[in-house]
Amino acid sequence: MTTLAPSLPLLRIGPHTVQPPVVLAPMAGITNAPFRTLCREFSGGKGLFVSEMITTRALVERNEKTMQLIHFDASETPRSIQLYGVDPVTVGKAVRMIVDENLADHIDLNFGCPVPKVTRKGGGSALPYKRPLLRAILNQAVSNAGDLPVTIKMRKGIDDDHMTYLDAGRIAVEEGVTAVALHGRTAAQHYGGTADWDAIARLKEHVPEIPVLGNGDIWCADDARRMMRETGCDGVVVGRGCLGRPWLFGDLVSEFEGTGARQAPGLREVADVMLRHATLLGEWIGDETRGVIDFRKHVAWYLKGFSVGSEMRKRLAVTSSLEELGGQLRELDLDQPWPDGADGPRGRTSGNNRVVLPDGWLKDPYDCAGVSPDAELDTSGG
Repeated sequence: MTTLAPSLPLLRIGPHTVQPPVVLAPMAGITNAPFRTLCREFSGGKGLFVSEMITTRALVERNEKTMQLIHFDASETPRSIQLYGVDPVTVGKAVRMIVDENLADHIDLNFGCPVPKVTRKGGGSALPYKRPLLRAILNQAVSNAGDLPVTIKMRKGIDDDHMTYLDAGRIAVEEGVTAVALHGRTAAQHYGGTADWDAIARLKEHVPEIPVLGNGDIWCADDARRMMRETGCDGVVVGRGCLGRPWLFGDLVSEFEGTGARQAPGLREVADVMLRHATLLGEWIGDETRGVIDFRKHVAWYLKGFSVGSEMRKRLAVTSSLEELGGQLRELDLDQPWPDGADGPRGRTSGNNRVVLPDGWLKDPYDCAGVSPDAELDTSGG
């Protein structure tokens, strides 16, 4: 494996300098404007924070939910959108719309999503197997992007017998993509097992022309530094490690700037962040109740490791107002310190899944005749 240089180079995504070289991974239902705001606040505005997945068809058709998801706070810069699409023409139209209407400053393309409703239509982590289709989509995206940088996020492949990441990386370079991010798992692994950091190192060696970002199993700031040292990658993409821990981005800034400071908030501080998160969601949605309901999915992540009884956890998971949420949080033993072991893995861990694919998808990686524009999803956010 390669060794990280003593001083970290700047990560450049087109005209944008990302320093420290840390990117928030797009996560469906998670990385909306409120969560990005929290992460950005803890980082002091440093890093790159990507929207949740936006479907190109829904964007072109101006789907109401999608138009809300592409909203960025005035303080967000650069504005980063992740697009999902399987039809080159639709992808090209969506990218042109983003440029013409000044909707974002950076476009990332999703070729890593492993969920069945995406892969069964040939999208996400299934798509790079069809090399000509991947090339056509990238060509349309880059040619319509003007001065906006286009990046991609992908997985190693569909499964151990159908690896795609090296071919996809080379196609990306040839089509003018600015940077590639690799999650060191296959689609079949979903989020199980251990991320293959060696694959990230191989991709970096294979496409030295552009930045390579590594993703997978970054649970703390030390993991980010170690990934860069062991793989030679140019930056890191952080996903599940920040669930219920938006302050992880403060730790990452400290790690790369050499201060070594770490945040270990007690339950009182965590409760304050929880209430602020729910408040931001209500303001963003325009309805307090819907905001609190949307926040429910975050409760277990925020409380991981703390001594909170099962009955109280259940009550917190069914709150429907800020007053109710705040009142229940005040009933907790708020003097608890940050618990040992709470920095470890969180989020989904299932693995060894059968990847749901279109009929005959694996017969020929160069035959794209069975791919239909109808495979475009009409809703965003995963």
